[in-house]
This record gives sequence, C-alpha cells and structure tokens, in this order.
Amino acid sequence: MNKKGFTLIELLIVIAIIGLLSTLAVVALGSARVKARDSKRLADLKQLQTALELYYTDQNAYPAGSAVSLGDATHTCLNSTGFAAAGCASPYMGQVPVDPKAGNYVYNSASSSYTIDGALEGTVSGLTGAIQLSPAGIK
Repeated sequence: MNKKGFTLIELLIVIAIIGLLSTLAVVALGSARVKARDSKRLADLKQLQTALELYYTDQNAYPAGSAVSLGDATHTCLNSTGFAAAGCASPYMGQVPVDPKAGNYVYNSASSSYTIDGALEGTVSGLTGAIQLSPAGIK
C-alpha cells in the first residue's frame, strides 16, 4: 500500500513547535505592554508638569492640595482655580491623566513647589519603581 500523509510523530512535533512559538510571543507581548504603560506614565507626568508651569506663570503659585488623587471624580481637570471636577472651559488641562494600570497619581503642593508621585512597572531611561515629579523634573 502506498498511502500519503503525515505520521502522528510529525504532527506532534509541529504542534509542539507552534506551542513553543506562541508562548514566546505572549511573553514578548507582555513585556511590550509594560514598556508601553511606563512610557505613558512618563508622558503623563511631563504633560502635568507643563500644565502646572503654565498655571504657575499665570497664578504665581501652584494649585493648593495635599494628597490629591489626580483623575478621581473631584479632580478631573485643571482650570484657573486649581484642580476641579468640571468647569474647565479654558483649562490648563482639560483632562487630567490617570495611571494606565495602578490608579491615580498623587499630587502634593506648597505655594512655590509641588510633587506628583507615581510608580513604574519596569525600567525606563534609568528610572525604576517609585517616581516623583517636581518642578525640577522626574526622579
């Protein structure tokens, strides 16, 4: 008999190779997602810094607040009175960014300085773990 087809061993080897390749792809995709979220966090903090500096230029002080959870229901935008839930018709920032996974950034202020705390999941540009934004930059 002359039968054409694949043997069971050949099929099992091909299935094992496909399984191995898909596992590697899923692992690589997971680390890419972490890097993307970390990059978004750094971009968010830079955007917040720009908005706060514009606010400081106009108001001669940073918005008042201690342990303010940015992006929650009462702090969604930045207008001329500070962080607000609504009413940002001519805002410094129409929508305050929210951490892509962990929740909200935490804002603390004195009249001539501020800090915003966040956390990275991985390492980006030498930064890792807890990060803090101040008028001097991110550290």
